[in-house]
Amino acid sequence: MKRIPRLMLAAALAATTALTAPAAWADAQLLTVDLVNEPSSLDPHVQWNPDSYYVYRNIFDNLLTRDDAGEIVPQVATEWEQVSPTEIIFTIRDDIAFHDGSPLTPQDVVYSVQRITDPEFGSPQLSQFATIASAEVLDGNKVKLTTSAPYPALMGQLVKLSIVPQAIVEGMGKDAFNQAPVGSGPYKFDGWDRGVEVRLTRNDDYWGQTGTFPAAVFRAVPDASTRVANLVSGASDLVVTMDPDLAMQLDAAAGVGPRSALTERVAYLAVNGAKPGLDDLRLRQAIAHAIDRDLIVEGLLGGFDMPVGQLLTPAHIGWVEGFEGVSYDPDKARALIAEVGEPATRRLSFATSPVFDQRIVQALQQMLTEVGLNVEIELTDMATYLGRVQGEPAESPDMSFGRWSCACQDADGVVYPLLHSSSSWSRVSNAELDAVLEAARGELDPETRLGHYRVVQEWVRDNVSQVPLYQAAIIYGASDNLEWQPTPNESLFLNRMSWSD
Repeated sequence: MKRIPRLMLAAALAATTALTAPAAWADAQLLTVDLVNEPSSLDPHVQWNPDSYYVYRNIFDNLLTRDDAGEIVPQVATEWEQVSPTEIIFTIRDDIAFHDGSPLTPQDVVYSVQRITDPEFGSPQLSQFATIASAEVLDGNKVKLTTSAPYPALMGQLVKLSIVPQAIVEGMGKDAFNQAPVGSGPYKFDGWDRGVEVRLTRNDDYWGQTGTFPAAVFRAVPDASTRVANLVSGASDLVVTMDPDLAMQLDAAAGVGPRSALTERVAYLAVNGAKPGLDDLRLRQAIAHAIDRDLIVEGLLGGFDMPVGQLLTPAHIGWVEGFEGVSYDPDKARALIAEVGEPATRRLSFATSPVFDQRIVQALQQMLTEVGLNVEIELTDMATYLGRVQGEPAESPDMSFGRWSCACQDADGVVYPLLHSSSSWSRVSNAELDAVLEAARGELDPETRLGHYRVVQEWVRDNVSQVPLYQAAIIYGASDNLEWQPTPNESLFLNRMSWSD
């Protein structure tokens, strides 16, 4: 965990004297986890949000997974071979059973691929698997996936592919399966009280590492202060989505503490070069020079996050080691604004949504104001925000705050949607950049691919389509006797947790 500045910690101690009493810890037979919201769905192909993922990832096994070091390792597939630039053959384990006792077969793997890639099914994860052209069962407990083009990021995407039982899904129907999901993972679905909690029980017949806890409950606790109070009192063992201020409260309490990890999420300020004034590179450069990343991270984020100068994080394949972004230089920003003249005096709209930390947005506004720009924050609900930033560039805001994650830990999942002209997220239309992004997407040689991504980051720096800000941290709160360390992929694998001796 990163150190909390001394003055900030002192303030936290003064504010949290009521939180220092020893906690009466929850029943050791039960792990209690406080989420922000209840899951939207427990069908792993129907939803992709943290509160759903935290739960269903323990019910289902995935084709591949990541170990605690972030490396892609076997799960349902024991091994794989790239037999051509567009074909991969996976060997499927023959000792996995679903929770009803039926065997997991290669046909279930093929069915899961076909289900999530069917446009009519409408999975929100479709784009992550859209390069898969076909899936077929081969002799010898094998499955072959064929892609429409070489796609080295596929392995990172397949880490997210949960395997569902074809016979059960088709027999129950989509809606019923969501109400009572059946997987093959280390925990079984036990019940769901809507708006309150989801209950899981340990799968004692699990083929892999079984869990320590006989049961686990995931509760919906929207108020962050309540989550902290639950943890301190011993009513819960693990809580999600802490901000730095709450983390400091936990650090000042007895028997609990914050747990953090740097994730693959990259925060950035998007700059719309299609708008009047901002079509002048000098004004975009001035915006970039006005931003003090270090101040944001240390002053507002408690030092948990990490400043980055490229539109990626070190957690991504494609991170360019040693790359320098645009430097903080407010004097240079003022000089460039003076060169631009009148176009730099107009009001610049800055779109944001309540889901983002508004302290960051306000700090960015202040930094831009201090160098002479007129920036107005436009706060809207998330649906309106998404509609605006994904609209036609000429109609979109001048600037917007964003945090991006593909959950694949691969550069393609970040820079392609944010920069390629075909993407609704992109405010860029540049044929040369498109060609580099496409070349990187299909390049199987790691060094050549990294070279392409260096060119991409140089383009972002030189053209200021975005101003990269920081690698976002994820902060949890946990009982001191819970053995667990968070990882960049933001997973809560219950069978990788235990009580300390």
